[in-house]
Amino acid sequence: MTNEKYAKLTIGLIVVWFLFSLAASALHLFVTRAGQPPLGFGLAVLVPLVIFAAWTAFSQPFRQFLLSLDPRTLTNLQAWRIAGFVFLVLYAYNILPGHFALPAGWGDIAIGATAPLVAMKLAKPWYRKSFIFWQLLGITDLVVAVGSGVTAQLMNPHGIATTPMTVLPMSLIPTFAVPLFMVLHFICIAHARQWQEQQYPRIAEPLQSSGL
Repeated sequence: MTNEKYAKLTIGLIVVWFLFSLAASALHLFVTRAGQPPLGFGLAVLVPLVIFAAWTAFSQPFRQFLLSLDPRTLTNLQAWRIAGFVFLVLYAYNILPGHFALPAGWGDIAIGATAPLVAMKLAKPWYRKSFIFWQLLGITDLVVAVGSGVTAQLMNPHGIATTPMTVLPMSLIPTFAVPLFMVLHFICIAHARQWQEQQYPRIAEPLQSSGL
């Protein structure tokens, strides 16, 4: 399968994935009762990641397609995460608990605001370590957000619940946006691991080679 066909297939799968998350949210399939673990959310996050990991591991053509993508474009897509300010707004109106909203909101704002700069300045072989480090920060932010959302009710059973995250439109964030952004991070790290760090010669070396 060519890269062009893989691109069409991938776009189609992303559209189907989005529509499934939308329909499942509309049917309230992600709503959990008090005291019950959020199994629906867990599956919504983990299943796409498992499918992506398995597909990448067992399909060399798919890996080649992923490495043909532009890491600068993929990094720029993370700029959408600046919309995390919504978490802070909902926290200010006592709609979401601070244990979840504050780290999720500020973390997303930090990643979203710096994404264009990272794409422009760090998506280069000689900045490989810094580029990977930023991608890892983005993954950490997503993990912390999901973890704090799951444990918010456990930390304060009688406090503000994360129920708004189980219904539209907020439910699309953990069921679609979070695993998608995480996949983008993984692809960018795979790109950076293929780069060779540029070695700069010492000043004395060109002088010696010129016979001075």
